[in-house]
Amino acid sequence: MTELVEYIVEHLIPDGEYVIENRDGEKGPEIVIIVAKHDIGKIIGKKGRIAKSIRTLVKAANGDNPIHYNIIIEEQPEQSEE
Repeated sequence: MTELVEYIVEHLIPDGEYVIENRDGEKGPEIVIIVAKHDIGKIIGKKGRIAKSIRTLVKAANGDNPIHYNIIIEEQPEQSEE
């Protein structure tokens, strides 16, 4: 499933900074998309429509698999320049 999410994000932010991680959450496995602050709007979309679409595609691609993935979008922490 991570490959699908990476493919989608790669096409939404072709030259942007992002990281995709797999984590174990309380409610099952999580796919976390960590995006730079200036690109986060491209992933979320107006009224969250793109984020909802990503979640829908992952759910559809999962099929009858009993494992349900949670998609989480996080902002990349600021890097301090010293």
